[in-house]
Amino acid sequence: MSTPTLSHFFAILSLLTWAGTIVTVVLAVIRHFAPESGPAEFLDDLGGMALWLGWLVAAVTMAGSLYYSIGPPQFVPCELCWYQRICLYPMAVIMLVAALRRDRRVWTYVVPILTVGAAIAVYHVQLQAYPKQQSFCPTLTPCTTRYVWEFGFVSLPFMSLAASCFILTMVLVSRATDPERVEDDDDLDDEPLDDEPVPTSPGDAPSPAVDATVDAPPDQVGAV
Repeated sequence: MSTPTLSHFFAILSLLTWAGTIVTVVLAVIRHFAPESGPAEFLDDLGGMALWLGWLVAAVTMAGSLYYSIGPPQFVPCELCWYQRICLYPMAVIMLVAALRRDRRVWTYVVPILTVGAAIAVYHVQLQAYPKQQSFCPTLTPCTTRYVWEFGFVSLPFMSLAASCFILTMVLVSRATDPERVEDDDDLDDEPLDDEPVPTSPGDAPSPAVDATVDAPPDQVGAV
């Protein structure tokens, strides 16, 4: 398969990835306002496979990146490309381990890494969209070089940004739909507040104190 054909295929995959991210975000909003609705139930089901979907995108992204650099194209990565690779390549291993262990707390160390990678990708995307601006990349491997430019806007950093956002969305969905987390929240809601009176049965109510000095006859007051 030729490089232009593969680039077109990867561009379509990145657009599908963006579509998946947007749809998932919409489902999450619906779930927030209507937790008993059909879309909310679908999102809960999606949460069970979210880590596997995130790993799949991470693995395909790494494979495609390696194809471009060490495969037939032999593209030389620019400095910004390396920074994005540093953030994305480990996800192929981290997400696989998290999916195998069903570790829904993986977001705690995935989100910071991918947020940095996504921020770099955003800058790189606009840099290739408007290549006449100044950049800090060396002239031998300029960051403005468009190795891939499909549909008039899909570039390699665009694909990187799509993968980062999708994986971020999946780990957050996995966290939000974690059954253990939902049960903990329900337990907190059921706990009474400190200043809230604890209801008791009529038999448990304390008997009112009787002042014997008031009800006792006058000749027995001293005895009391």
